Amino acid sequence: MEGKPLVTSKQKTAEVCGVPTQVVCTAFSSHVLVVVTQFGKMGTLVALEPTSVAGDISKPMLTTRVLLGQDEPLIHVFAKNLVTFVSQEAGNRAILLAMAVKDRSVEVLKALKEVIQACQVW
Repeated sequence: MEGKPLVTSKQKTAEVCGVPTQVVCTAFSSHVLVVVTQFGKMGTLVALEPTSVAGDISKPMLTTRVLLGQDEPLIHVFAKNLVTFVSQEAGNRAILLAMAVKDRSVEVLKALKEVIQACQVW
């Protein structure tokens, strides 16, 4: 029986603001795993779950929860801004984000979004 594979994955290596960066995106049936690393390890693990907002079911809010690593406000803000588009394009699926980045600036955020978009598996 030939069909779509159960797990689809893509990876890309790029230079982001002068730092070699690896991105791996893997689509599962109910989640999308996004790994972004500049250190060669997974780093902080953040779960982003869509929650519906009354009156606007097309764009649910993402609730963030740090599962492993530093739990600080900047992590939540960076994670939401980095992968909200992934959840929306994937039909509001939950995202599991593993990130180990040296800099959490706006320039790095924009560059990482482009690399993640190049690894689209959803």
